Amino acid sequence: MKLLIKNMVCDRCVRVVREDLENIGLKVAKTELGYVELAEQASSIQFQAIKDTLQNSGFELITDHRLAIVEQVKLLIINEVYELNTNKSSSQNFSDFLVKRLGYDYSFISSLFSNIEKTTIEKYFIVQKIERTKELLFNGELRLSEIAWKLNYSSVAHLSNQFKQLVGITPSEFKKIEHKKRHSIDQLQNDVNSI
Repeated sequence: MKLLIKNMVCDRCVRVVREDLENIGLKVAKTELGYVELAEQASSIQFQAIKDTLQNSGFELITDHRLAIVEQVKLLIINEVYELNTNKSSSQNFSDFLVKRLGYDYSFISSLFSNIEKTTIEKYFIVQKIERTKELLFNGELRLSEIAWKLNYSSVAHLSNQFKQLVGITPSEFKKIEHKKRHSIDQLQNDVNSI
C-alpha cells in the first residue's frame, strides 16, 4: 500500500515518518520523499491511526486526488533542485517533464497547482532554487558561476537578479553575512508568496 504524505520533503522527515509508522506497529517496506510504501494493506482502524500519527508529527496523509497531483509536482521540483535529478534530459523543459511523469496536460497541472497553492509552478520552482543557492553559498564549496550552472540558470546575472528579488540582497552580500537565514524546504510557502 503506497501512501502520499504532505510536508515530507527532507531526509529528516522521511526518518520521522518511518519511525512513527513503525511505532504504531506497521511494517514499512519503503520510504522516500513524500511517499511511504507499507508492506501490507492497512485496515480502516490502522488507516485512521496513520492519519492521526502523521498529523501529530506535522504531516498530512493525502487522500484527495487533486492534492496528490500538486504534492507530486512539489516533490518533483524538490528532487530536481536538491537531488539534481538526472531523469530528464537537458533538452527537455520542466513542463514536458511534468507531463510525462504525471500523465496530465500541462495546462491542467499548472491550473490545479495555482488554484491549490496560490502561486505558480514557476514561482515555487524559483523559491526552491534560491533556497538551494543559499545552501550552496553557505557551504562555500562552489563559486556563484558553478551554482548558476548547476541549477540551470542561463547566467550568473539571472541567478543574482532572482536571488536579490527574493532575498533582498545579492548573493555576494549574502555570503558576507555571519548568520545566514535559511528555511527548511517545508517552510518556504511565505517566500513563494513574496515573488
